[in-house]
Parts: sequence; structure tokens; C-alpha cells
Amino acid sequence: MELDDHAEDLASDLGVDKEEVKSDLQNLVEYSVPVDEAKQSLRRKYGDGSSAGGATPESKDVADISPDDGNVTVTGVVLTAGKRSIRYQGDDHVIVEGRLADDTGVIDYTAWEDFGLSPGDTITAGNAGVREWDGEPELNLGESTSLSFQEESPDVPYEIGGDAQLADLRTGDRAVTIEVTVVECERRTIDGRDGETEILSGVFGDESGRLPFTNWDPAPEIEEGNAVRIENAYVQEFRGVPEVNVSEFSTVADLEREIDVGADTTTMDVGEAVRTGGIYDVEVVGNVIAVRDGSGLIQRCPECYRVIQKGQCRTHGDVDGVDDLRVKAIVDDGTGTLTAILDDELTEDVYGGTLDDALEQAREAMDQEVVADRIRERIVGREYRVRGHLSVDEYGANLDAETFEESDDDPEARATAFLEDAEVQA
Repeated sequence: MELDDHAEDLASDLGVDKEEVKSDLQNLVEYSVPVDEAKQSLRRKYGDGSSAGGATPESKDVADISPDDGNVTVTGVVLTAGKRSIRYQGDDHVIVEGRLADDTGVIDYTAWEDFGLSPGDTITAGNAGVREWDGEPELNLGESTSLSFQEESPDVPYEIGGDAQLADLRTGDRAVTIEVTVVECERRTIDGRDGETEILSGVFGDESGRLPFTNWDPAPEIEEGNAVRIENAYVQEFRGVPEVNVSEFSTVADLEREIDVGADTTTMDVGEAVRTGGIYDVEVVGNVIAVRDGSGLIQRCPECYRVIQKGQCRTHGDVDGVDDLRVKAIVDDGTGTLTAILDDELTEDVYGGTLDDALEQAREAMDQEVVADRIRERIVGREYRVRGHLSVDEYGANLDAETFEESDDDPEARATAFLEDAEVQA
């Protein structure tokens, strides 16, 4: 059924203006609220008691809640609770979000009203809405939810509070607490939703690894080399990898102790790395089986730095391109493939010359493809150890390389180890 048909049915049932109902319904759907739940919400808004005043929603254990449930009653312990500001239906709205648990499982929640939730509280939420978010059920606690605090707290096999290490964070995590060193930090001005906005961005590090961050309300404690404790951060995806977001509701404090940043990165098979859907700092080892078109000598737009074709930028039109070097190498280890993207410095290393050398070679040959051909001759068929940031989307898996070094592994030793392991498993 089309959205217009849903709106017409609702308007007819409720006796209200169809266009007003359609506008409200579209706003809810655009925020990923399922249509059936959105319709229930609008029935409550416009005073139809058929969905809100009837039978009490079924009480369920957390593990039994599914995206197909409309409304439920659930009792659990608040593991985390953090505030965040979002823009909803054109207005700024402060929500509280986190995780709720009982002895059967854990579920994310979003509270649209200020219920005064704190980690460690035991609550019963009656008539809590259920929606699907990223394939999993999530509780919506709103104006139609009856919420009460319980004196007795059940034992739950989960830690109360959001303490986490960077390596454990995943896109969608909320109300997390981390203790990190600010590895890199820069102040930037961006075009935000309310105009030009000054932010901090860079890289956090702890013993487990590194992740990029954005601080939307610059905190003076976040400066390069400083160790800080951050409470109530959340994690979003940026360019295919998790990114820590520090908001105006986050608490940032200096740490008196140092946080060592792990030097080792996670080493994975290519196939395993691709299945993560994106990882900030990973190392793979594989053979370069090809160098893709768009490698070697390229030109970039002087405004946005995107690669241009025949003097044309997709955003800025006709431009005078800036010469640059790049390699897009296809790496295969037998478990999967990805494209390793080498910047100008790494490309100079594998080319064996500078940008000026490449321009001179292209002029002499009257063909800029000779640069890419030389790179192919030097790296195709060889095994490399590549470290960088992996993003995965509908166009494939791309690893922005920080290091690209020929592997010093002994192929014979690895083959022997593989055969021995196969014999043990057999």
C-alpha cells in the first residue's frame, strides 16, 4: 500500500485532514519508524483510543521482543543512558538513548520523553513501541509509555555503564564511556545544519587500537597528546568506518594517568576484513593481481580535490587540474579481494620516482599511461602487507593504505604450516 493510501485510510477513520495526516506520516517514516507503528502513533495523536486504550500490551522478556511486535510491556535494568540532540520534523529534540537488559538479553532503546533514566535503574515500561533498526528490534519510549521504577533489581549478566575500549565499539553504539589519548587533532570549520560550525576532528587511541572522532562542541581538554575520559559519546559510520562522536551532552575530563596507544594493528584475512563491513585500522597480506584504471598520473580538482576526467569535475565543472599520483591495486589472498588505494607518497615509493619524474616520463612517451604501466611491472604478482582503513559499500571494498610493504614472509614456510594444520584438522 502506498503512503498516500495509508494517509487516506487514517484520515477517513479519524475524521481529520488527509494532507495533515500524510505530512505527519511521512515525517515518521522518513525517520525509519515502521508504517504500522507510525499509524498507531498518529491514532494516539488524533485521539482514536482503539489502539491505546484497549488491551494492555503483552509483557515480554527482552529476548522474545521482535521487530514484528507493535507495543510491549518490558521490565529491565538500564545499562546505559545518554542524551543527544537530533533534528526531528524540523525541530531540535533532546532524546535519551541507551541499552536495557533483563536476564534473557539486551535491547537498545530511545526515550522521546524525559523519564529521568540513569544507569542501574530498574524500570517497567508499559506500552513501549517496538521498531526495527539495522535489522534488530529497538524500544521507543514516548508519551504513550507508562514508565515506573522498581525497588528490586534483578541480577543481569551484563555490566552496568558504558565503559568500552575502542576496538569493541561498533556503529550505532550509544552512551559509551572511553579513556583515550588524543593521537591527532585539528580544528575545522564546516557547513553544519545551522550554518558554519567549528568542530574538532582527529584520531583517538587506546591500548586496543585507534578510531577517528568528531567533537561537535569543541572541548578544551581534547588536544593532541592529552589523555581524557569521555562519557556519553556515541558511534556513527563515517566513510565506511565507525567514528566516535562527542556532543554537547558528553562529559570530557583530563586523566591523570597516561593511556598507551597500541602499536599493533588487527591482522585479518581479506575475506574476514571485508565481512566486518568496515574497520578503521586493519592489516591484510595478499598478492597484487592487477592495477586498476585510474592509477599512475591523475589530475584532481583544485577546489574539492576529487579526481577529474578530461578537465571536468563533477561538482565544479571545467577546472585546471592539479597533477597527482595514485595507485588502485587489487589485492587477493584467496579468501577475498579488495582495492588498496595508495596516496602520492606511497605511489612514489612503488613507482620509484617523484611526481616530476612521472610527468617527465609521460612527456617523453607522449602517453601518461606509461606511469601506470611501470607501476604494474613493479608490483603485480608480488605479495604485499597492507595496513590502513577499510570501507565497504555497494561499489566494493577499498583500503586506504597507510603502509604498503612487500611481504617478507617465507612462502614455503607458510605452505608447510598450512599443510600441517590441514593434517591436524583432518
